[in-house]
Amino acid sequence: MFDSLSSKLDKAFQVLKGHGKITEINVAETLKEVRRALLDADVNFKIAKDFTTIVKEKALGQDVLTTLNPSQLMVKIVKDELTELMGAEAVGLNLSSKPSIILMSGLQGSGKTTLTGKLALHLKSKKGKTPLLVACDVYRPAAIDQLGIVAEQVGVPIYEDREEKNPVKIALAGIAAAKAQNCDTVIVDTAGRLAVDEVLMKEISKIHKAITPNETLFVVDAMTGQDAVNTAKAFHDVLNFDGVVLTKLDGDTRGGAALSIKTVVNKPIKFIGTGEKMEALDIFYPERMADRILGMGDVVSLVERAQQQFDEEEARKINKKIAKNQFGFDDFLSQIQQVKKMGNMKDLMGMIPGMGKAMKGVDIDDDAFKYIEAIIGSMTPKERSQPDLINVSRKKRIAKGAGRDINEVNQMIKQFHQMSKMMKMMQGGKGRQMMQMMQNMR
Repeated sequence: MFDSLSSKLDKAFQVLKGHGKITEINVAETLKEVRRALLDADVNFKIAKDFTTIVKEKALGQDVLTTLNPSQLMVKIVKDELTELMGAEAVGLNLSSKPSIILMSGLQGSGKTTLTGKLALHLKSKKGKTPLLVACDVYRPAAIDQLGIVAEQVGVPIYEDREEKNPVKIALAGIAAAKAQNCDTVIVDTAGRLAVDEVLMKEISKIHKAITPNETLFVVDAMTGQDAVNTAKAFHDVLNFDGVVLTKLDGDTRGGAALSIKTVVNKPIKFIGTGEKMEALDIFYPERMADRILGMGDVVSLVERAQQQFDEEEARKINKKIAKNQFGFDDFLSQIQQVKKMGNMKDLMGMIPGMGKAMKGVDIDDDAFKYIEAIIGSMTPKERSQPDLINVSRKKRIAKGAGRDINEVNQMIKQFHQMSKMMKMMQGGKGRQMMQMMQNMR
């Protein structure tokens, strides 16, 4: 996420390394590199220029604090301005009425239909809502099928009418169905096009006027850079939408859309899509994103994701097994499954301070756990519950059954023992202190 931008900003701050104070000359050099980094990230030229002007004004004339060197001070100023540029603070959804109506808008290919399902799951699992999805794309039969699959995946009902060709009537009928089914939230998925056109804008404007949504969200592919910003402006001129959702932020994203869109349309980014899984939808926190862009990680979000997957009853069982030295491979596999639910590994690693830079150029395979699962699956129930039984001959049989090399079996068993040791340590005083610290970060 924003790897290239992060790397170039880090290079820009190197200009100040070794300097005892901030001067007009070294600030100008640094900001020249910062501006170049922003432009390379496809940030609007005027926004990049205004950004560096503000940073320059704040940097010049400041005394370096005793705890900060010039480079650290510049990083702090840039972080504060990046946070401001992206909206300063998180903005939630307006769900005050019953049912609350959310209208989804965006171009075809932006991930809007999948995002509709992700949002439904977010509202259902984290807000206790009972959403109903409404299929208003009357042009592509596959769009209705896709929304049906998504609805089934997240366990929410869908309203569709394949005979009706008027999306306004479908939307209104969907809202009536939600009331009849006691659903407190309606999410209306509309048609997209390959480009902004008059037909699309007229149609979505009619739907918007007819259903008067609590929230109108514009969904945009973050990988399209300035095109995303231009499309946002076109939709905003017609809909005056309430917020933006950036999808595909886990891809090769340069960052231009995230950094420019708030200034151009003056509407907040409310959510970001961070992966293909239905759980991969996060509330957008500008300060946390600024931290990640500057290589500072995002421990708070990492802790929150971990806590979402945390099962207290399962944890109690695991703790008892650890205390009695009964922690086995089935338990190890259970822990891996919880980690996998947190998101893709590269994204998780980027949340750890300093790891983004350390992992630069390293390809982290999301299927990295597959061979572990295959090896454990090749064990007998007795071997999974009693790891010490596994000797050389058993390892050879397990490796053959899993289709893996025996060295991989040895490596996996080593990882298992390391995790067992770490979890045993976590049961002591240090573990409790760490958990308390993590709680305080929320």
